[in-house]
Amino acid sequence: MSTDTGIDLVAYSSKTRLPQTIQVKANLKSKPGGGKGKAALDWWLPHECPAQLIALVDLSSQRIWLFKTTEIPRIAQQRSKTKFHIYMFTDPTHRPIKANRLAHAHEFGGYLIENRAHELFDA
Repeated sequence: MSTDTGIDLVAYSSKTRLPQTIQVKANLKSKPGGGKGKAALDWWLPHECPAQLIALVDLSSQRIWLFKTTEIPRIAQQRSKTKFHIYMFTDPTHRPIKANRLAHAHEFGGYLIENRAHELFDA
C-alpha cells in the first residue's frame, strides 16, 4: 500500500470474489524474552486494526501465521491500553508460568498459513 493505514496487503480470492485486507508484522529471529528469558518470537498489535487479517512472520524460519483480527484479543497473552502482545517460545522444553494458553510456536500450528488459507480464502 502507498500509505501506512494499517493495511499492508490485499488478497483476492477468485473463488469468493472478495478481497481480504492484511496487516503484516515480522520478526527477523527469536530473541530472549524480556531481554534475559527463553528465546521467543513476539509481536505487538494495535487494539484498533483496520485489517481483516493479521499475518505474523518469522523470517528466520520462513513461517507465517495467519489470524482473523477478531481472534487476536482471545489469543494474546498480554495487553496494554492500546496494544495486544503475542509471543511464541521457540524452545519446546520451556515451561511457561501460565499453562492454560498457547505459548510455544508449535502450539500455533493450526494458524500457519498453509493450514488456514483454505478456510480464510476458500481457495
